[in-house]
Amino acid sequence: MKYAVARIKGKQYKFSEGDSILIDSAKDEKIVPEVLLFVDEKKVEVGTPVLKDVTVSFKVEGEEKGKKIDVLKYKAKSRYRKHIGFRPQYTRISVSKISSSK
Repeated sequence: MKYAVARIKGKQYKFSEGDSILIDSAKDEKIVPEVLLFVDEKKVEVGTPVLKDVTVSFKVEGEEKGKKIDVLKYKAKSRYRKHIGFRPQYTRISVSKISSSK
């Protein structure tokens, strides 16, 4: 099984070829994955901190909204109630190929 761990916009994601993953919203930004770990069957490459010879090709499928998160604050006996809603924005990418030049 071939898979990689990459850092995209400060967060780490594990994916293999053919996977579709959600990353933080990157509407007008260029997405540059920094590969930290690459595993191909029994061969394991670990970066210090990144692997320069491993490339990931992917296609941006579009923007999505995540599940709504409700934040409720309440204080007893003081008539204090506060409701805040938040819905994160994501970008879905589809990984087509992970290749190593070694």
